[in-house]
Amino acid sequence: MSSAEDARKRIEELRALINYHNYRYYVLDSPEISDAEYDQLMLELKHLEAHHPQLITPDSPTQRVGAAPLEAFGVVEHRLPLLSLGNVFSGDELFAWHRRVSNLAGEEGLDFVCEIKLDGLAVALTYENGSLVIGATRGDGYRGEDVTLNLRTVRSIPLSVPRNAPPRFEVRGEVYLSRAGFKRLNEQRAREGLSLFANPRNAAAGSLRQLDPRVTAQRPLDIYIYALGYAEGAAVPDTHWERLEYLRSIGFKVNPHNRLCRTIGEVQDYYREWAERRESLPYDADGVVVKVNSIEMQSRLGTVGHEPRWAIAYKFPATQGTTVLKQILVNVGRTGSLNPYAVLEPVSVGGVTIKQAALHNEEDIRRKDIRIGDTVIVQRAGEVIPEIVGPVVSKRTGNEQVFSMPSHCPVCGAEVIKPADEAMHRCPNSACPAQAFEKLKHFVSRGAMDIDGIGEKLCAALMETGLVNDIADLYYLSREQLAGLERMGDKSASNVIQSIERSKSRPVSRLIFALGIPHVGSETADLLASRFHSLDRLAQATEEELLSIPSIGPKIAQSIVAFFRQEGNQRIIRKLRQAGVRLAEEVPAEPTELPLAGLEFVLTGRLESFTRQEAEERIKALGGSVGSSVTRKTSYVVVGKEPGSKLDKAASLGIRQLTEQQFLEMLKGSQPA
Repeated sequence: MSSAEDARKRIEELRALINYHNYRYYVLDSPEISDAEYDQLMLELKHLEAHHPQLITPDSPTQRVGAAPLEAFGVVEHRLPLLSLGNVFSGDELFAWHRRVSNLAGEEGLDFVCEIKLDGLAVALTYENGSLVIGATRGDGYRGEDVTLNLRTVRSIPLSVPRNAPPRFEVRGEVYLSRAGFKRLNEQRAREGLSLFANPRNAAAGSLRQLDPRVTAQRPLDIYIYALGYAEGAAVPDTHWERLEYLRSIGFKVNPHNRLCRTIGEVQDYYREWAERRESLPYDADGVVVKVNSIEMQSRLGTVGHEPRWAIAYKFPATQGTTVLKQILVNVGRTGSLNPYAVLEPVSVGGVTIKQAALHNEEDIRRKDIRIGDTVIVQRAGEVIPEIVGPVVSKRTGNEQVFSMPSHCPVCGAEVIKPADEAMHRCPNSACPAQAFEKLKHFVSRGAMDIDGIGEKLCAALMETGLVNDIADLYYLSREQLAGLERMGDKSASNVIQSIERSKSRPVSRLIFALGIPHVGSETADLLASRFHSLDRLAQATEEELLSIPSIGPKIAQSIVAFFRQEGNQRIIRKLRQAGVRLAEEVPAEPTELPLAGLEFVLTGRLESFTRQEAEERIKALGGSVGSSVTRKTSYVVVGKEPGSKLDKAASLGIRQLTEQQFLEMLKGSQPA
């Protein structure tokens, strides 16, 4: 059997395994293997595809991400309208809808399917001959945006389906962001000095509408499939409930909380249950969707306006309250961003007393027409930061004041700037005390230099006393200086000094992240460290060099170059160097220093000592390279059992052949006889 045929079979086997484990992990939430074992399967597949690019297919698990950024989204015509639902807000309204539907249907005993109404974005996914070919947003219900490349990055969306699926079909689902995922995303954006998303739905929408799929791939989007749109070339069940079960059986993620209800009373019970338990869900939900179960009955009932008659959204009571907005204040983040927030008359919402709410930026305040002195509607859902939905305009007295961002930094007095491509106003003074304080908190945090014993209060004390003016000053503190601070004894001071000393040897990736370079999060810091190995080499990098690194775009590249050009940052790095902070990693040995450097190997036949992949990894680790075919550039052909045509090609070209034993000796450092 040829090497290409072996590779094809192994690639198919790996794809099936990875798709199965993706389904177990992302759809069933019941993994069977460890992350390390999964990563090993993916690495093997990537390796095989790299050596056999002709075998790469669009539905391979390796092809979820990698497309170039788009200039604009295309338009997709929905074959069947993707309509929005009408709403009811009480039991009386639900029963009135039920009477109308029963009268129109001419039947009393209708079955219903009840589903949790996720607060996300509706999408339509089209599959053709087993592969995902189109993914589109709802849009106006008749035409949506083509976001196929972005939807391919959502791990719970299968890129391919079993062969017994219809030749062409469409499913519909809701893309969403879990509360935990939303919290992590906003925490990362805060560390990077970016504006925060207001809620999970906005975050999901912003993530799905990125022109660069690589950005979407970094966001923890998920999906629940809630309907089969249409199917061609195969029979499908004739009830909505059975269709959901069918979609689940061919690999789609369907909400396990769906329920088949035989009466409208059971529907009401389902609603009451989830109205009480909604906070226990890992995602935001704003109601229950009720659908007539019979597909034939759905067709008979049809639509009215832009809404189907056969379905309704029964909305939960909103977790909102009204209060008075007393003041709008502004704090300054570590990257200089000016962040407005509302000071409120305390109000209880969902059992939590709210005194402040984020306002994000001036554009958001103006869009909502929020004014100082307004009576405002405050909303809270799960762990989301409380937000102001908008003003109660009917309660205005005429004494309300329109807010404008300050022209000068409220802390240092520097003139505020607003970059043309950003929503945030910024203080350009890198020596601003507020920025220095936030930078210090970030620098000592667990994800950065991880300096135990230094929290927000100690950071404030160090800056107020003048012991620390920038992050590098930490490394020049003495035990005596710390012991002299209020509530800081000798033992605590000694512990902090030891922790500071330990932090000097943190990996360079940690230091890059800790410096607080705008738009550089921990993952980007890891990429930069693995590419440049030292802070000095990174500081000298050009935009072109930075743009050659996957996942780094123009904005990040420009930010990095600008950061290292600033004299204040250069001074801090000099101080870190003088204090003995680790600024460089041990650079991996150059290929010329390795025993197999400059040699190309081709493997043929089956080896006894290790697998083909293990042999290739051993060769590469020692500086050699592995070819897929024998050419005049081949140094050695390693011959295992049942060799293929490569052996004949090697003989015809006079290429040196190695037995497996000779190959093993060569790996140990001996030259072949």
